[in-house]
Amino acid sequence: MIEHLAGLITGVIAHLGYAGVALLMAIESACIPLPSEVIMPFAGYLAATGTLNLWWVALAGALGCVAGSLVAYAAGAWGGRPFVERYGRYLLISRRDLDMADRWFARHGDITILIGRLLPVVRTFIAFPAGVARMPLWRFNLYTFIGSFIWCWVLAWIGFKLGEHWDTLGGWFHRFDVLIGVLLLLGFVWYVRRHLRHLRE
Repeated sequence: MIEHLAGLITGVIAHLGYAGVALLMAIESACIPLPSEVIMPFAGYLAATGTLNLWWVALAGALGCVAGSLVAYAAGAWGGRPFVERYGRYLLISRRDLDMADRWFARHGDITILIGRLLPVVRTFIAFPAGVARMPLWRFNLYTFIGSFIWCWVLAWIGFKLGEHWDTLGGWFHRFDVLIGVLLLLGFVWYVRRHLRHLRE
């Protein structure tokens, strides 16, 4: 399955070039989990062969991230809050939690988006809560682009340096994905316990 997906990704980039990089990164940022750890290193490898340019690869990836993130942002802004207000109690999410999220994104949204775009797993889904909190769109786009450009350039540069061994990077990042997933699970357990205790009180 993973080999088939990697083959599909490399085929798209080989045929479409920069447009393929942008398209695949847009899909990943729209909460569809395509591995950017395969997309960008392969594009970096093609830059090493002279087929593509490293900086244009990073730019294409970042623009794709912004485009895909707008889909997730819009879903959060237009459908997310009403849905959460109506059904959030079944997920232990109260209106108070939503108001807290609004205040958080108002005060710290810039750094939250910037850092979130640099974290495996988190980067794929960070746009949705930003939309729910109605973070100003221009700021969301700006910090999404900055964080995404850094992420895309670093991955592409590593692929550039690794050359034909670019695909070894996926295994290393998979370990980080698992670690981030475990930390998110622990955070979710803490969140549920805190809310259940609050309800009992």
